[in-house]
Order: sequence, then C-alpha cells, then structure tokens
Amino acid sequence: MSRYLAPLICVVCFVLISCGSDKSTEVGARVEQPSPENAAQTPGPNNLIDAYVDAIDQLETDRDASQNFDGMVRIPGGEFQMGGDNDQAREDEYPKHGIRVRDYWMDVHEVTNAQYLEFVKATGYITIAEQEIDLDELMKQLPPGTPPPDPSLLEPFSLVFRAVPEGQPVNGPGDWWVMTKGANWRQPEGEGSSLKGREQEPVVHIAWYDALAYCKWAGKRLPTEAEWEYAARGGLSDAIYPWGNEPIDATKANYWQGEFPHENKGEDSFAKLSAVGSFAPNGYGLHDMAANVWEWCADWFHYHYYYDDQFQAGIVDNPIGPENSYDPMEPSVPKKVIRGGSFLCNDSYCSGYRVASRMKSSPDTGMEHTGFRCVRDVQ
Repeated sequence: MSRYLAPLICVVCFVLISCGSDKSTEVGARVEQPSPENAAQTPGPNNLIDAYVDAIDQLETDRDASQNFDGMVRIPGGEFQMGGDNDQAREDEYPKHGIRVRDYWMDVHEVTNAQYLEFVKATGYITIAEQEIDLDELMKQLPPGTPPPDPSLLEPFSLVFRAVPEGQPVNGPGDWWVMTKGANWRQPEGEGSSLKGREQEPVVHIAWYDALAYCKWAGKRLPTEAEWEYAARGGLSDAIYPWGNEPIDATKANYWQGEFPHENKGEDSFAKLSAVGSFAPNGYGLHDMAANVWEWCADWFHYHYYYDDQFQAGIVDNPIGPENSYDPMEPSVPKKVIRGGSFLCNDSYCSGYRVASRMKSSPDTGMEHTGFRCVRDVQ
C-alpha cells in the first residue's frame, strides 16, 4: 500500500499497508483474479509522484563513485528458465519461461548504512520517510468526499516491525507493522535508535525513489527482475534457493526461526537485520540474495506478467518488465517488484527467500525490511 494511504487507518476502518507477504491471499477470502488472457487489460496506473522524480533529476552523478567497481562482481550473461521451481511457488511465478541476459556488474551485497550515509553527505538528499506527507498529494488518491486525516498523521514516519505477543489473535499485517514517527534509515526503529554499530547492515526504510536516487549518484541502476533472479540463481539450473535445493536453515540466511509473528528463536544469532556478508555467497559471489532484506527492482509488478505473449513465443532478451502495474489485492495502487525475502520470512508464511519468489510494494513506501543493491552495465 502506498505510504500516502497509510494514514487512512484513522479515517476508514480498513488497514491499508504493505504487508511484505502474500499470506492474506492464502488464508483470507479468495481474490477474484482476471484471466491470464485479459490481465493486461486491467492494469493499475503507472503514475510516479512528480516531486520525488524531480528530486532525483536534480542529483548529479558523482564522477569518482561512478568509476568505482569495488564491491561489485561481473555477472556473466546467459540463458535461464525464470519462474517457480517447487510446490511453494505462487500463481504469479508461473509459467516458467526462457530469458537471456547480457553481462552486467552487480553489488556483492545490499547497499549498507555506511554507503548510503556517504551518498547523503555528498548530496544532502532527504529520503521519503524523513519528509512530511503532502496533504494535496494524499487527497488526490482518495475518493471524493473523504475527510482529510488529522495533521499529526502527516508527520514523518515509516513502518517498523513489532512482534505480536504470544496468545494475542493475529488478523493481518496491521498487527505487526506499526506506523512509527521518526523511523527512517537513520533511526531504523524510531526515535532513540541510531546507526551506531549498524554501519554494515543494509540500509532500510528506503523507498524505490530513494534507491533510484542513490543509483543515479553512484552511476548505477536498479536490476531488472530478470537480472535479479538470474544473479540469485548463481549459475544453478532450476534450484529453489541461491545455494541449491537444501532446505533453509540458520547457517544459510537471516530469516525468521520460530512461530511468526510471535517468536523469533534467533538460531542464526540475529533478531532482525544482519551485517552484509554474514552468510556464504552463491555461485556468482553474491551475498544475501536470500532473506535479510527485500530488494527493490526496476520493474513494475504485474501479477500475470509471465503470461505475456513474448514469453510464450520463445527466449526473450533482457526484458525490462511490464508497461503497467497490476496487483489483484490492490488494483488501483501501482507497485514495483521487490525480491529476495527478509528476516521476517519463513516457510509457514511467505518463503520469500526462494529465488523465484515475487513480491511488490508501492514505490513511495519504505519499511524496516526493505533495502536494495545496484547493478551497472558493462561498457
């Protein structure tokens, strides 16, 4: 759900926040889906917010940063089958289809707090979570006649995870995602928290626009969804995880061990985020392609994108995603793809750390479990 709509939980009796999981479709009322043939006829709008785009346009690419390949690895291009590999795969991961990508460079780990701080110091950039919500922009997204929210709800905030006490009923993501004033990349858990000792953790509370801004400064870009999955597979064919088909455990990635959302046993030694590189890399030398934080991709999310005619005709070269966004859970909200899962994922809930698993979020929304890594074209 768009950050602009989150304050409406105090205006309408409906929780409208991005959950970072598809559990709601698994256990809730069945969502009426468009047929694959007609899905492209029912897209959400692709409206980006002008003020955020303008802020990115005003940034200059840093010459030194744009020529720095430290911490990147060259991914050799090739062909692969993109899409679901096991019985955990959801409908939007099918059908599998052939993809060919060219060579590209990719960050070996997610962008860290230290790296993002360097960018902010150089540019003065202010992330979306640090800004007040624009009332005029908010009202554009509401049905006519909707009363404006209380001004206090427009103050800077982001969404922070809070475990639900054992025994307390769980109705949905609104039970564990908390609108937290003052939460942003500098204060990951809200006022009183800081980056001290977290310099090498992935930067979080980063909206898609915020990730794009960093990319422009660094002379990089966000990976396409196809590039991300190809890299995550690490050269393996039809494997479920970046390391192969062995089930996930506390030695392989930072994920939720225990009963979600009540208790994380911390068998991997991490209650929430882990420093980048805490687990072994995949076959391409990439760390944390499974769990820790979700990672933004360049593409719009479309639930039935894989049914597109181009994928049925044969191998497709370097696809850049659909022209339109469509999420049947929120058809009117345009969303971008996020990949990789996070420290909140486990098999009982979302298994987002599978290489084929797809998720989505509105581009203006940052959360405690969402970050990014960059790629760069081979010249």
